[in-house]
Amino acid sequence: MTEVLAIALFITICLTLIMGYPVAFVLGGVSLLFAVIGMFSGVFDPVFLQALPNRLFGIMNNQTLLAVPLFVFMGVMLEKSRVAEDLLESMSRLFGTLRGGLAISVCVVGALLAASTGVVGATVVTLGLLALPTMLRRGYDPAVATGTLAATGTLGQVIPPSIILVLLGDVLASAYQQAQIRMGVFTPKTVSVGDLFIGSLIPGVLLVLLYIAYLIFVAITQPKKLPALPQEALGPIQWGRLFKALIPPLVLMGSVLGSILAGVATPTEAAAVGAIGALLLAGLKGQLNFARLREVSHSTAEISAMVFLILIGASLFSLVFRGFGGDVMIENVFEQLPGGVIGAFFLVMLVIFLLGFILDFIEIIFVVVPIVGPVLLAMGLDPIWLGVMIALNLQTSFLTPPFGFSLFYLRSVTPASVATRTIYRGVLPFIAIQLMMLVVAYIWPEIITWLPQQIYGN
Repeated sequence: MTEVLAIALFITICLTLIMGYPVAFVLGGVSLLFAVIGMFSGVFDPVFLQALPNRLFGIMNNQTLLAVPLFVFMGVMLEKSRVAEDLLESMSRLFGTLRGGLAISVCVVGALLAASTGVVGATVVTLGLLALPTMLRRGYDPAVATGTLAATGTLGQVIPPSIILVLLGDVLASAYQQAQIRMGVFTPKTVSVGDLFIGSLIPGVLLVLLYIAYLIFVAITQPKKLPALPQEALGPIQWGRLFKALIPPLVLMGSVLGSILAGVATPTEAAAVGAIGALLLAGLKGQLNFARLREVSHSTAEISAMVFLILIGASLFSLVFRGFGGDVMIENVFEQLPGGVIGAFFLVMLVIFLLGFILDFIEIIFVVVPIVGPVLLAMGLDPIWLGVMIALNLQTSFLTPPFGFSLFYLRSVTPASVATRTIYRGVLPFIAIQLMMLVVAYIWPEIITWLPQQIYGN
């Protein structure tokens, strides 16, 4: 009976979310409803709900989660400060005379924005508004142009500072502690957001290089799809403007990531440095005023409140799911799968990939990862490797037709003359690159774990 209620709870929540109801209220409301059903049926012990106040206090007192509003503030402030516009214009003048140069510029700027903002929707929409009209007007193939924009915009999922990695770091830290209890191991060793930031650096850079390599290949083999532009159409290269547009974001990235890599700041402290840096950058560009600050603060409060409210609802769901013995049921299922830990890992990755079509990454991180994370980690998987692989997987699902969120963002700013099927066709090569990156990271996990080991040791 308890296992049936646990499965019914999970399915009901997924179906209710698909229907479009608010995530936080669905997680909390449906969980409470099933808890009441379980108590009347005599299969749910209400003592599990007594842990909720401590959970809520722990969420509000969590120093790691403080990085979320700070990074969101940094990203929104940079988005409103025309950083992307200046970067794209300067890089286009530098590379535009090469075949595919405009698309390569989009990749470089997208990577810089991902490392500066970490907000996928904002990056996709910003690049789409700024670059797509120019690419189409200059004769670029619509499929290649839209595919490049959609794929580049999702780099914020993996390249730090990523909101996904911040949330994953907190959830996996808790999952790792539970895994240690399951294994009967009690050590101070844990996993942090900084670990995931460092572990994702090499895969993120490799993805950017693979995107650029693909664009160069298309430019060589099918030059009509990515034509070179005359220098007269682009205007002269203004080196002063280029350095003025490029250096401030690079300094900001260096201060945020460098402070983490050097061990002089926690991710939360680095997020505060990034927020102050974004304010200074906006001020230097003449984009900082009271109206802008109020707009950015309002967006930051709105996004942060959503995240924390979802986390509260997810905590209630986790308690009720455990009260029905759902965690034990998942562990038994994984142990009986063919292939052991490999079979369990592939099943989880497949489920996360499919759920990425219908649920946002926040729901997946707070609902799915706390259920499967402790079991997978107790089976011996490296927590840093698992976290980065989940982030790469979610990034791939964001791109995959017909439900990829990145495609929806891009469709909202794409001219009606570009068919939706054209966008779908354009992202397919980039999905193949993403899947190849996942395979490579699975075969050679050192791509993810090597840098953290070099910095922190074993």
